[in-house]
Amino acid sequence: MFNLNLFKNIGFLLYLFVYLIIPYSAITETLKVDFIRNLENSLNTRDLEFIKKNFRNEESQNIPKQFSKIINDFPNSKWKIKRLKSNIVNEDILRIKVSGEKIVNREIFILESNFDYLFSIVNGKIDEGIIKNLFTTIRNDKKKIDISFKIPDRVLTGSKYDIDIIINKPLEEVIIAGAIKPHQVNSFFEQEMLLEPLASGGIFKITRAPSKPAIQIWSGIIAHPEGIITFTKSIDIVDEL
Repeated sequence: MFNLNLFKNIGFLLYLFVYLIIPYSAITETLKVDFIRNLENSLNTRDLEFIKKNFRNEESQNIPKQFSKIINDFPNSKWKIKRLKSNIVNEDILRIKVSGEKIVNREIFILESNFDYLFSIVNGKIDEGIIKNLFTTIRNDKKKIDISFKIPDRVLTGSKYDIDIIINKPLEEVIIAGAIKPHQVNSFFEQEMLLEPLASGGIFKITRAPSKPAIQIWSGIIAHPEGIITFTKSIDIVDEL
């Protein structure tokens, strides 16, 4: 029998992580090599004062509070940052990788997250940050589950697209369950993610993109005898590819 309380705990952890990096968050200053190194060190050493000084407006208070919750749930989390080239004037891009562990009900859950962070600098502080290509998993199966996530990074406005989460190894007598939902900021706790049996060996969904440019975030759970995998993926909804 699957432990629903465990799902709720993991869902809460996933919410906290998503909250930290949803599109109105931000992370950097003038992109000198030393600054990127200092930023990475501040995240890894939990130097919240450094972070506060480099955010503008309300984010200077809100982001550190949410970051504190993340490091409380993943106390050994590690952040790696490198700069990417941008073809847009006054825009910078950081590629960020986060990894960590969390023990829930004596189970070790592994966090892995990768995303690109686009932003601008206003008066020497971080402003107008946005996440691209976010993909986050939290899992306790020790990578025993052979799973493929086939979710696009970007799709056209108003178009139909597929979301496929595939268990590659034949199931035989194994029973798995799962669910997927679009993430709604500020309403996570009101929306329940009801697990259903996945007789087809994964989650296969056809959905339609919004009619206006936006960023969609999908969150889901796979429950397997070998363990549990939660995932979050952002999709950039654009006017043209």
